[in-house]
Amino acid sequence: MRAVLLNSLGLFVIILIGYLTKRLNLLTKADGSLISKIVVNVTLPAVIIVNLQSLVIKNQLLLLILAGVFLNLVMIIIGHWFSKRQEQVEREFLMYSVSGYNIGNFAIPFVQSFMPQAIPILSFFDIGNSIMLAGGSNVVIESISGGNEERPSIKKVLGRLGRSIPFLCYLIMLLLRVTAIDLPQAVFQLVQPVANANTFLSMFMIGLFLELRLPKKDLALVLRVLVIKYGSGLLLTALFMWLPFPEMIKIVLCLVSVGPIPTFGVINSVAAGMRAEVVGFTSSLSFLISLPLMTSLLLFL
Repeated sequence: MRAVLLNSLGLFVIILIGYLTKRLNLLTKADGSLISKIVVNVTLPAVIIVNLQSLVIKNQLLLLILAGVFLNLVMIIIGHWFSKRQEQVEREFLMYSVSGYNIGNFAIPFVQSFMPQAIPILSFFDIGNSIMLAGGSNVVIESISGGNEERPSIKKVLGRLGRSIPFLCYLIMLLLRVTAIDLPQAVFQLVQPVANANTFLSMFMIGLFLELRLPKKDLALVLRVLVIKYGSGLLLTALFMWLPFPEMIKIVLCLVSVGPIPTFGVINSVAAGMRAEVVGFTSSLSFLISLPLMTSLLLFL
């Protein structure tokens, strides 16, 4: 228990350092965007390569890809149900915020610091999750909310996935493991130091993006979004704990259920017309809520 708490405190300290460097004008949010590109295109792919190097493919793992898609759809439906009386922009904001799972920028760095053996499970789940975040969620949300904007086509969704380096790494490593092809050990030794940097850079980036100011008139909407997101997440957690899943899969599904709002949720909400300061504040608060929640679940499980 002491090790878990110290690790969690260490992650919080990194976030705090990132936030303080922004407040002291040593770095800016623009620097956070640069770090985000490094994480997504360099350190996260390195984590995927290192942690999938000796993966044994099982049917249960392949089902996690479907689970990533299915749970996104479940959360979209929940968001739609609880936003029927709100304006269209707020409805889409709520659905984008409660659905999707922040795997690359939060769940993987979090799990990497506690139990790296769970990364392969998380990676399979993220394949399905990535399909939804790359455009699948847009298609569903804009269809049920009555949005008039041009909806992403299958071609556009596949195009986004084809430009996603983490997603391509997932597919390449999956293909290698299915065909039982092993990369030279020297490759993993070269990539390992890059993978080790992922946790620090991801948490530091979160600190740079933190926004803790918001007009009081918007607090009710933010509170509604967070209550629905985490209330639903905790209900799903209780369900996963009851279902007869393997222990490690159960832990991973419980952790991602109470994770923060994903980056694509922020981008899509702003694109739908929601004010950037409201979206940014909600996203920032979700990170501060998810860290102690995920730590508590890890201690409990």
